[in-house]
Amino acid sequence: MDSIITKTNNLTYKVAIYIRLSREDDKIGESESITNQREFLKNWVEEHGYEIFDIYVDDGYSGTNFNRPAFQKMLKDIDENKINMVVTKDMSRLGRDYIGTGEFVEKYFPSKKVRYVAVTDGIDTFYESSGNDMAPFKAVFNDMYAKDISKKIRTALRTKQKQGLWVGGCPPFGYRIDPKNKNHLIPDPEEDYIVKKIFNMALLGKTPYQIKIILSDEKIPTRAMIKGKVDHRIHATSSNIGIWNQKTIKGILTNQLYTGDMVQNRRSKVNYKIKKTVNNCKEDWIIVENTHTPLVSKEEFEIVQKLLPKNTIRKEKKIYRRLDGLLYCHECGHRLGICNPRKSDGRTYIVCNYYRMNSKYNVCTSHGFNYDYLEEVVINTIRQMIQTYLDKTELLNQVKEMKFDNPFNEYKEKIKKLENKIQIEISNLDKVYMDKIEKKISEDMYQRIYEKMSQEIDTLKKNITEKKNNLKEIEEHQKIKINYKELLEEFESTKKPSREMLLRLIDKIEVHADKQLDIYFNFKELNHF
Repeated sequence: MDSIITKTNNLTYKVAIYIRLSREDDKIGESESITNQREFLKNWVEEHGYEIFDIYVDDGYSGTNFNRPAFQKMLKDIDENKINMVVTKDMSRLGRDYIGTGEFVEKYFPSKKVRYVAVTDGIDTFYESSGNDMAPFKAVFNDMYAKDISKKIRTALRTKQKQGLWVGGCPPFGYRIDPKNKNHLIPDPEEDYIVKKIFNMALLGKTPYQIKIILSDEKIPTRAMIKGKVDHRIHATSSNIGIWNQKTIKGILTNQLYTGDMVQNRRSKVNYKIKKTVNNCKEDWIIVENTHTPLVSKEEFEIVQKLLPKNTIRKEKKIYRRLDGLLYCHECGHRLGICNPRKSDGRTYIVCNYYRMNSKYNVCTSHGFNYDYLEEVVINTIRQMIQTYLDKTELLNQVKEMKFDNPFNEYKEKIKKLENKIQIEISNLDKVYMDKIEKKISEDMYQRIYEKMSQEIDTLKKNITEKKNNLKEIEEHQKIKINYKELLEEFESTKKPSREMLLRLIDKIEVHADKQLDIYFNFKELNHF
């Protein structure tokens, strides 16, 4: 816009109107809207006989920092001597950070010989006035307002998070915002099958790196590719052309949200002035269970968490052994490393990593045992334990079938009886209500009976909920036992069990200095054999 020169007291003013509206300010009311600010300031400039050089508008920007596009453009025009007067509705429109605002009003504008006017605050640096004297205090009040608003918003968000409501921006891969409820997540049909595929591969013992290779080779679309169908602003990155990231896959595999639990507050801003975010301690996470449709069961998720650390491979490792990541030193608790075969005899040995790194301090012992022999002993020992378990389990199942009722039927029968009692209580309550209508009993007596029977019904409902939860736990445990039994039978029938099979079966193996072994299984029942 071409400047129009206006003279006042022998000074020529080139007036800039600055307008700002943040999301928080927008909630205050129409008086703070961009349109109203513009009309108000244009009228003020015209009433005082000035002409506008340009109007600078930042819509949706916080006043706690000054890195706003229109504001920066105005500063550039000031530096180029295009502007020597700035007008805002009030000083909070300039900014809400009292240090930054003070720097502009008291230092920057005077050094550039720019007159500043905050109309409704009565601030005009051209004149000596009480409004100018109050400017530092108004800047502090505006800063306190921003802090208070930030605190209120943060409190409101925490409240929603504790209720299990989604308050984030972009939902995690595999989910989308429910169009009927912006605080609820639903599976995204374009992505959820990929998440399930990732977990299924992890359950088979695949590492995040191996999963990355498989997904990339099979041309499974990344989120960038999927969103690129509707969002053409995405930059051309490796993920945009179908190359998966190992870190992304690990992030999916370790995110409890995929079990149907809402997990939020994992990160937070440093404070209301600094937009940088930091990771919160896990104790500060807000987790609410069973808020949305899960993409993986809780049991499968826990298995994956146990498998992930065992599947960490050092880059320099050339040979990947079946017991890699499972071996621990009984004496010091550190991992046992598996060395590459010796050139002299071709044998492979294990060694205590803690001893290897601190051998000169005489900590622990080397545990330098022949790996191949150890692996053979471990697999044979597991076979014997599995055989004993399966034989005993079969025997116990036969005994249970002869002497005991099915626990599922027992719980279902109890639930059915409780539901029948509720129906009886409701029927009795209806009869009492009719007695009140027919004035056979007084209102007070009806209220006493109603409260007592309502409490009984609530107690029965709680018992039903408890029994159903117990039944669900039994069913889930039975399901796990069935899955593990299939794994055990597969292990027993396989001549050379795979590493993936061992990872699913074993939690860890402790090797004693005297070569004794302690094998800990993921399937707890085996630990008793």
